[in-house]
Order: sequence, then C-alpha cells, then structure tokens
Amino acid sequence: MSEHQAGRPTGGQAEYRITNPATGEVVATYPSTTDAELEQALVAATSAHRDWSRTTSAAGRGALVRRVAELHRERREELADAIVTEMGKPRAAALGEVDFAADIYEYYADRAEDLTRDQPVDLLGGEGTAVVRRASLGPLLGIMPWNFPYYQVARFVGPNVVVGNTILLKHAPQCPRSAELIQQVFTDAARELAAPEGVYVDVRISNDQAAAVIGDPRVHGVSLTGSERAGAAVAEVAGRHLKKVALELGGSDPFVLLSTDDLDAVVEAAAAARLDNTGQSCNAAKRFIVVDDLYDAFVEKLAAAFGAQTSGDPTAEDTDLGPLSSLAAAERLAEQVDRAVAQGATVVTGATRDGAYYAPTVLTGVSPDNDAYHEELFGPVAVVHRVSGEDAAVELANDTPYGLGSYVWTTDAEQAQRVADRIEAGMVFVNCVLADSPELPFGGIKRSGTSRELGTLAAEEFVNKKLIRTAG
Repeated sequence: MSEHQAGRPTGGQAEYRITNPATGEVVATYPSTTDAELEQALVAATSAHRDWSRTTSAAGRGALVRRVAELHRERREELADAIVTEMGKPRAAALGEVDFAADIYEYYADRAEDLTRDQPVDLLGGEGTAVVRRASLGPLLGIMPWNFPYYQVARFVGPNVVVGNTILLKHAPQCPRSAELIQQVFTDAARELAAPEGVYVDVRISNDQAAAVIGDPRVHGVSLTGSERAGAAVAEVAGRHLKKVALELGGSDPFVLLSTDDLDAVVEAAAAARLDNTGQSCNAAKRFIVVDDLYDAFVEKLAAAFGAQTSGDPTAEDTDLGPLSSLAAAERLAEQVDRAVAQGATVVTGATRDGAYYAPTVLTGVSPDNDAYHEELFGPVAVVHRVSGEDAAVELANDTPYGLGSYVWTTDAEQAQRVADRIEAGMVFVNCVLADSPELPFGGIKRSGTSRELGTLAAEEFVNKKLIRTAG
C-alpha cells in the first residue's frame, strides 16, 4: 500500500492538522469544511465554469495560470517552509518542488491555445468539413497526497484549468497550510486578472463528503493520487455515478542494470532514484535487478552510498534526508522491513528507526515467497536482486502488481530499446533518473493507475472531444 494515500471516499472524518514529523509537535489544527460551506464551494465552482469555459478565451485562461506560476516563484520561500513543517521535506528539496510546480504551470500557460485548438478530420468521402473541438467538462474534484504538496496539485490543475474546467481540491489532511497557500495564490491571481474566483476552490472535507461530491451531478470527474485502497474506493463511487475518474496510484519500479562502463555513476544514480523525497515517491526505483557479474560490487557500493547520507533537521542546508512524513509512516515501514527479515531477507545496511526517521536500508535475499517481494516499501529501502541476464531481468521486472515507472541501464543501445519495449510499465527511463519534466507524460498501468498527467496527454483526460461535421 502506498503511504502517499489521500484517504478513502467513505468512512470517518478527515482531521486537518499539522504535526511536524521531525519533532512530533502539533503545530496547528484547521477546521473541516461544513456541509454548508461545501455547498457554497460547489456553487462557486459551477458558476465560475460558465464564464471560465465559454466567455474567457484560452489565452485568458493561460494568463491566469501564468500568473499562478509567477506567484509560486515570488512566494517560494513561504511555500517551501510550509511543507518542510508539514511532511518533513528537506528545505532544498522543498524549494525545488515549488520551482517545478511553477515550471508546470508555465508549460500549460504557454500551450493554452494549442491544447484547445480544433483538430481537423480528413474526410474519406462527401463534401464539407469535420473537426474535433475540445471543450471542458465542468467542475472536477481533485484528491491530492502529501508527498509532493505543490507538484501533484500543479500537474492536475494546470492542464485542466487551461482547457476550461474548474477545480475543487481536497488536499491531504496533514497539508492544510500548503493547501491554504495554493488557494491564496489562485485567489490573488484571479483578482488581479478579474477572473472568476471559483476557478479553484480548496475544501477541507471528510471522506464521506468527498463521496457526496463525486456523486453530485454538478461535478463531472475526479482525479486521485494515492493508494490502491483509496483509488479502488474512489473508482467505485465514481463508477456508480458514471463519472470519469483518473487514478495515479502506487509503484514498485524496477531498476535494471545489465551493463555499465562506470559503476560508480550508476550507483550514484541508483541512490538518487531511491532516496529522492526521503524515499517517499511513487515512481522511485525500489527494486534493483542486477546481473551476476555486477551484483556484488553494486550491493557493496550502494550500501556505502546509503550510509553516507545525512539525515537530520529538514530545515538545515546540509540535510540529505528528513524524517518520514509521520511517526506512523516510519513505524509501518519498520514493520515491513522486520517482517521481510523474519521471512528470510538480509539487511546489508540500515533497518533502524529513530522516531519518524528511518535509516537508508539495503535488503537482499528477498524471494518470491517474502511479502516484501510484491509490496511497495514507501521509504528509503532498496531491495536488490541478482539475475543471470536480460531475460531473467525482464521477467523479474514484470513480476509485480504495479506498472508505473522503470529504469534500464546498459551500454548496448539495441538492448536498451529491446528491454524498454518488453517492460510492462507506463514509463521507462534509459540510463537516467529523476528526469521528470513538464512535457513528459506521467502515469502507469496495472495497479499503478489509469491515466496520464503532464505533457499534452494530461489535457486530454477531462475534455469533451466533440465532433462537428458540416456538410458542403
């Protein structure tokens, strides 16, 4: 189960509270949205959509999103400080996330008109014309996770706002301050440009309220980034109401090493791919699949690289890794690792916990009958497997219920393309890691999700592709 879950759409009340994972201190609590306030939010998003989609041009919508990007850059220090406190992200990484979110908004602002332009259809016969015209659907509900509080929102909101949809945004209950700051960015941008303020509405709603929103006829779709459990529950509610749903769920991405002429560089990339965001990324490399002749040296060097990481105060400039998002998250990861060891895995390094901090850990000897073989370990834990060659590596890479991202390392260009084609995943990165960019589609298959975010494909998820056929 992914730790980056956003919560089920049915069940108990969401509790919006900031608990600093580095100290355990409860910093602030926030009131949940009442049913009356939620109705006001629905009215605002519905009313705004009429103007936003029909009377505001694509260029005008792009202008709002561009101003949102600018405000992220202007307020980057304040925005970064919020998530350092909320989920323990080291401050340098927090600043980088704010900048990446701004890049995403700018990408869609630059392409607002292209993404909504009519697409001509070449007729096979008859006179006249035919075009596919992209039109917004209406208000959408976004259910977002805590692990990338700005980036995740940007990649959902950016494309959907420029195509004319309006947004109700339920952020993770542990991120109320960053959610509040995003709302202020949109409110200020809308006022400056005389845009409807209901284009983006933050709601601190419970899971039961979220289910009601999904079922409300004024809402035309829902996007969730979270756990399999959350995704299945949201999809179930959406299905009952015949609503479009987009899901980005967990991952257990393989890192396949077949050959290299610079093992040190590969190990450096492997450590970065596993430990980014303190290991709390759905598309982090988690399973390292290494050919026989490189395996022993790879394990030794990876353990050394993990041991060299600096864990500590996330506000300090020299901190590599912060705490996990919560004490419960660290306890859950520790339980998974302890169970893996009890079932036969070997700890090469790490496997210790200090409060919400969990030491970077390398495991070997995880066999198919070990729970950890198929689980997602959402934290700084790498599982390394030995294989005999390409066929065995591909078989092991695909032996997972997930299919989000993957990484292939080889000096053989033909092999790289062959293996990339055989891997069952939504993304394959060849000889590179941490290469996400606004123009690159993001998403997976199998139990990793059903949709694509980023790139131009993100703007295709929640639009009416309307055919207009005109006779000659």
